[in-house]
Amino acid sequence: MNKTYARALALALLAVQSVAAVSENADSLKVVDLNEVEVLSVRASKTTPVAYTNITKEELKGINHGLDMPYILSLTPSAVSTSDAGAGIGYTSLRIRGTDATRINVTANGIPINDAESHTLYWVNMPDMASSTSDLQVQRGVGTSTNGAGSFGASINMKTSDCQTEAYGNIDLSYGSFNTHKEMVKAGTGMLADHFTFDVRLSNIGSDGYIDRASSALNSYYLQAAYYAGVSSLKFISFGGNEKTYHAWNYASRDEMDQYGRRYNSCGYMFTDDEGVQHFYSNQVDLYTQMHYQLLFNTTLSNHLNMNIALHYTDGSGYYEEYKAKSPDYIRRKHSNAGFGGGTFSLVSRMNNATITFGGAMNQYTGNHYGRYIWQQENQFDMSPEEDFYRNKGRKLDGNVYAKGEYVLLSRRFVSDGNSLLCPLSLYLDMQYRGINYRLKGLGSNWYDDGQQHFDIDESFHFFNPKGGVSWQINPSHRIYGSVAVAHKEPTRDNYVDTYLYEMPKSERLTDYELGYNFQTELGKAKVDAGVNFYYMDYSNQLALTGALNEIGEAISENVPESYRMGAEIMAGVKWGGFRWNVNATLSRNRVKIHNHWNHLSFSPDVVANNVIGYQYRGFDINLQSQYVGRQYMSNMDDSRHILDAYFVSNLNVSYTNTKWLKKGLSVGLTVYNLFNEEYESNGWADGPYTGYSAQAGTNFLVHTSVNF
Repeated sequence: MNKTYARALALALLAVQSVAAVSENADSLKVVDLNEVEVLSVRASKTTPVAYTNITKEELKGINHGLDMPYILSLTPSAVSTSDAGAGIGYTSLRIRGTDATRINVTANGIPINDAESHTLYWVNMPDMASSTSDLQVQRGVGTSTNGAGSFGASINMKTSDCQTEAYGNIDLSYGSFNTHKEMVKAGTGMLADHFTFDVRLSNIGSDGYIDRASSALNSYYLQAAYYAGVSSLKFISFGGNEKTYHAWNYASRDEMDQYGRRYNSCGYMFTDDEGVQHFYSNQVDLYTQMHYQLLFNTTLSNHLNMNIALHYTDGSGYYEEYKAKSPDYIRRKHSNAGFGGGTFSLVSRMNNATITFGGAMNQYTGNHYGRYIWQQENQFDMSPEEDFYRNKGRKLDGNVYAKGEYVLLSRRFVSDGNSLLCPLSLYLDMQYRGINYRLKGLGSNWYDDGQQHFDIDESFHFFNPKGGVSWQINPSHRIYGSVAVAHKEPTRDNYVDTYLYEMPKSERLTDYELGYNFQTELGKAKVDAGVNFYYMDYSNQLALTGALNEIGEAISENVPESYRMGAEIMAGVKWGGFRWNVNATLSRNRVKIHNHWNHLSFSPDVVANNVIGYQYRGFDINLQSQYVGRQYMSNMDDSRHILDAYFVSNLNVSYTNTKWLKKGLSVGLTVYNLFNEEYESNGWADGPYTGYSAQAGTNFLVHTSVNF
């Protein structure tokens, strides 16, 4: 941990102690219910005809011991997580229904978080965000209208920490295999002078990684100040962090694994000495700092009308450094400095039979990209470290407006055990217009031969995204729904850069059909719920992953005229006393038309299944989590050399919480990951006869403790 963060962590620990002293007589934390800034404008409700999963604050806390958000979400339906370092910390990513991260829209408090150029959220730049997330919703398919990069397969809507009426403090500590560790401290003042609350979090996460030299050093913070006055609230939120990770994106071929072991990492290779020992560059690292700022205003204009306005700005800067063994050799840095800002708004009107939302956003992005040589063998380029060997600038203007409403056609009232429940038949309509202008000017480098190319791109897009459906709560136990939605998406920066010399990428179009059924009831003392969701996602000009990587380890995509994803998502759960059991499975068919043949879509397994069994008793909590991911192709060519084998991985978590020693709880626990030591790879690349595989860690553990004041 660097000195700045160490000092800040020490100060925060003192704050926790003082806050705890003030609130030692409080029995529990109380959530402020004073017109919190709403995220309902981008969320689905019980009557919205889309497939979604909600994850509560308690559920997040039970599995948030240091691994990145993709691993926390990996047990939701149709989700598959990957880790370059092999241990869930550092560069990690998430695919949902085979959809990669560039097509998963992520918002925090309704504000877009995806990088405007790459369309990807690099979770490594937001370490330990789960510790400052109150709850989140994962929507599968097109979902509801949202802000930012197009939702082209899934969306993740996060709501940051609620304000608390009582002062509190929390310390989380973890340590485990591969020198993995997490230190987190969080504190809040509670309500001051009946109007103000302040909250702070500091986190430090590090790991040596399972893969050789794939280390991570991650620091992050979260600050929140809120003011409440009658029916209005104003919140200022800032969160961010800095990361330093050693490159591990090359992965390893089967031959390299056979020769050097599964943990082999070729990134940073310099030379092999006379004794056959390979030597690697020690500073082959990625280093980036990113800060987010949000100003959120919420007010109730009348009994039926609520207004939300938000301003935001994100500032990011950093570089990656690499040794290139090119004969003659050189060391270079590729820099990126970016600013992204704008505003969002929504008006929500609630009447007896209808809820209508009108909203939108306008955002602008500017990104500078440049490269410099910091060392050259034999001064081959005749350039100083202060000179750029390329420089280009990307600018993007992105705006959208949407109107959506749910109208109750009719409703029936059911009375059971003295409880009254309205069961509605409702219609849903959602229309969005989105306009984008993207410019990329300047000199860049080719991903395939380190040559140079001139960019002169100026493209505009105008998208209309209609959605509609129906939801019918037949009775308290049975619900059915169906919807049709259209989505469009513009190309990413990489789509332009990787193909600029020979083909300009096209925008994509998706028509998504969803049909679902939910069931819930009580059988004696047991609560039972189940559901199934059928989907058909019909693409035009999908930018499908080819399997190849560019020079910075990012997947290359290219337009394919025809492709589709179809499947069934099956979910079931039972809770009986302290016992709980939840399962979900996705059975799918994902195809792309190549030369008049329907091939498998890359990185899209036909089967993904999850199983969680847990039991709680007198403070003890034990649960076993298992995931099966079927065979995947790493390209679209149905080439038998390009296969990721199926794998089955289980994690065991055991914890104990005591509320006698501390009224708000002291918890200790142990998590064993990959309990049965499965040897598997979760990701890879394929380019003709060449392949690389991202090996994942065998059995490893993490011990953790949480102290709540």
